Amino acid sequence: MQKLYSDSFKELKVTHNLVLCGLMAALAVVLNYTTSIFITPNIRIGFSGLPNRVVEYLFGPWVGALFGAMLDILKYLLKPDGGAFFFGYTFNVMVAGVIYGFVLYKKPVRIWRIFVAELLTKTIVNCGLNTLWIAVLNGNAFLAILPPRVLKNVIMLPIDTVILFFTLTFVSKLLNMPEFHRYRQR
Repeated sequence: MQKLYSDSFKELKVTHNLVLCGLMAALAVVLNYTTSIFITPNIRIGFSGLPNRVVEYLFGPWVGALFGAMLDILKYLLKPDGGAFFFGYTFNVMVAGVIYGFVLYKKPVRIWRIFVAELLTKTIVNCGLNTLWIAVLNGNAFLAILPPRVLKNVIMLPIDTVILFFTLTFVSKLLNMPEFHRYRQR
C-alpha cells in the first residue's frame, strides 16, 4: 500500500504525465460546458468526470486527488455556478480521486473493479458528502433530499460502470501502442 502511494507521487516528476494531465484538464472543462444536463438544481448528469478517472487510473490516488482539486477550482474560476466557492465540493473530488486511484491504479481494467470504485464513490461521496453539503448550504433537510439522489445514483451506477469500463479499456489499448512506450520511460 505504501508503494502504491509513493509511486503515485513519483508520477508527477515525469513531464509527459504533467502534459497529459493538462490535456485531460482541458477536456474536462470542455465536457463540463457541453455535456452537463441538470435534472433538478441538485441533480446533474455529465461526463466531465471521465478525464479525472483516466488520470486516477494512470497516475494513482494522490495525483488523482491533486488533479481533481485543482480542476475543481479551475472550473469554478471559469464558470462560477450558483454562488460562492465551497471547499466541501473540492474535498469530495479529492476523496473520489483517492477512491478511484486506490482501486484502479496499476491494476488491469476489470468491470468488477470499476463497479466497486463506482459503488464506493456513489455511496460515500455522491449520496453521503454531496448530499450533506447541499443540505448545509441550502438549508434543506438531509433526509428530504437523500431519496432522489440515491435513486439517481442507483440508476447511474451500471451506466457509469459501463462507460468507464469502455473508456479505460480504450485508454489501456492506447497505452500499449508502441508510440506511447517511449514517453512512458522514466
